[in-house]
Amino acid sequence: MSDKNHEKKQVRVWCDGCYDMVHFGHANSLRQAKALGDVLIVGVHTDEEISKHKGPPVFTQEERYKMVKAIKWVDQVVEGAPYVTTLETLDKYQCDFCVHGDDITVTADGIDTYHLVKKAGRYKEVQRTAGVSTTDLVGRMLLLTREHFKRGEKEYSVALEHSSNLGTDSTARSPYTGCSQFLPTTQKIIQFSSGLSPKPTDKVVYVAGAYDLFHVGHLDFLEAAHKQGDFLIVGLHTDLEVNRYKGSNYPIMNLHERVLSVLACKYVHEVVIGAPYSVTAELMDHFRVKVVCHGLTPIAPDADGADPYKVPKQRACFKILNSGNTMTTEDIVQRIIRHRLEFEVRNSRKEKKELAMMKGFKNNHKTAEKSQNGDCAIENSS
Repeated sequence: MSDKNHEKKQVRVWCDGCYDMVHFGHANSLRQAKALGDVLIVGVHTDEEISKHKGPPVFTQEERYKMVKAIKWVDQVVEGAPYVTTLETLDKYQCDFCVHGDDITVTADGIDTYHLVKKAGRYKEVQRTAGVSTTDLVGRMLLLTREHFKRGEKEYSVALEHSSNLGTDSTARSPYTGCSQFLPTTQKIIQFSSGLSPKPTDKVVYVAGAYDLFHVGHLDFLEAAHKQGDFLIVGLHTDLEVNRYKGSNYPIMNLHERVLSVLACKYVHEVVIGAPYSVTAELMDHFRVKVVCHGLTPIAPDADGADPYKVPKQRACFKILNSGNTMTTEDIVQRIIRHRLEFEVRNSRKEKKELAMMKGFKNNHKTAEKSQNGDCAIENSS
């Protein structure tokens, strides 16, 4: 028998979705899906389809295609995938089965978008990441348009008091935008981490920032930074530090959430959790950093007024990169604020549809139980 006959058939896995405001919850779902097979194909819906079934997406389809392609577990992206997953779609891309999270996804008519593949036995479920969703993130940003938009001195001091241990334990949350139910663990970070260390000959590149609401502007910058060397390290500032230089209710996502969002990016090799705002000589020497990069956005001074890039500038290894993308986290928030009413309606409509579907599931379950109990009663009386 030839070696060819012994070759194991590749298991091809299909996932699809809106992937609007791609966050670590999406990435975790795709990571779990990839673990069920060898090749992961991801279908992304068009703006038109999403608007019809859910309401307006925050990101355009081109932005969403680019974001999904950059997730480290994705092998191929299918643009303009149908909203209802069909067997024809699975067969066209030679996928063995479809994978989705254990949350509910319905069409505008309230139909389960996976009913066809479920019926055919070509559907598998993975656990949804608790505490995050696009709906949740939109809700956090909508807080910026209400009374939380500016904090008084008293309110800010309370936030500081309650955030003294921010980013150090499982209760860590952003005091600026409300709580997150997400519970970080070392295992989750290990699952997202590349696990790689730079080789002695590698040119190590370092960048730092908030990387809040990870978006295509971040993505294009990280791709440009990745090209400056062999190993890219991203320093992520604490929630308290981000709020110091950004103000208002920032960050939208807490430190742990931002860590996973950045680690899911295929251009990133390592993350420094709670990195110092100023790039120090100790940090550069410890990680053997040869190049430090920053984008075209303004650089705020450190708390003491110092230039945070003084050391890399002295070492003549500081570079300003033009990634060709000017998008910022503030731009995303402005998109939400401009279309606030539309997004509030979207969130409310989605919640009502899911509650109605859950009610239907419970009623069907109760009916099945009654029927089963009735059969048992007949058996017992015979």
